[in-house]
Amino acid sequence: MTEQAEQVGQAGSAQSPDHGRALTERALARVRADPSRLVLDHDRFAGPWVEGPLRPRPDLTAFPSGHPLPPSLRAWLAYDSGMLERHGWFDRSGALAPRTLGEIAVEEYGELWGSCFEPFSALFGECFLLPGGSDSRRVLSVGPYGERDELGEYPVFALDVDDLPYAVLMHPGFDVYLAETAGVLPSDGRPGYDRLRHDPRYAARMRAHARGRLRGEYELLCL
Repeated sequence: MTEQAEQVGQAGSAQSPDHGRALTERALARVRADPSRLVLDHDRFAGPWVEGPLRPRPDLTAFPSGHPLPPSLRAWLAYDSGMLERHGWFDRSGALAPRTLGEIAVEEYGELWGSCFEPFSALFGECFLLPGGSDSRRVLSVGPYGERDELGEYPVFALDVDDLPYAVLMHPGFDVYLAETAGVLPSDGRPGYDRLRHDPRYAARMRAHARGRLRGEYELLCL
């Protein structure tokens, strides 16, 4: 993608139904239509989108670091917080409880593989586990300086330990993660965790996060 095309993509994304609040509302509509549906068809342990009564948290506006919540996450929390609570987002008092990348990896993969991610935790800042993958994991990363794209969104990374431990930029924001997981954005069949870097709708946002987080790279080998 040329620099000019990238700028055009960034300028148009705020108004596009495939980005930001508009995309989040599409995902929310899909969830509201069947809130008891499993989040992941292949993993019943992730549970349903909504379990029990709705538990909205519109009061949450910032992470403990002071960095603002992305608009898509605020919209989701205004609807329900239960799914995120099940994935360790909150402490016993109900406050947001971020972890480091290494802490999440050790919890999910055990000390042997998980400890490989700890030396790189500073690059990812506050992290929160999201449902997704089978052997892989999904992590929302606020970053050490709260780096956001032009829509105010933080990236979602995939963690994998297949052969080697690595983190890959997968979604340019919680908006896209939520929509894809809810089935609003079906896969285009491209292989790889970072396939959205090749999607004209998301290439500019993916590139911006790659530059801001991984010096232009899309994946980080954690060795």
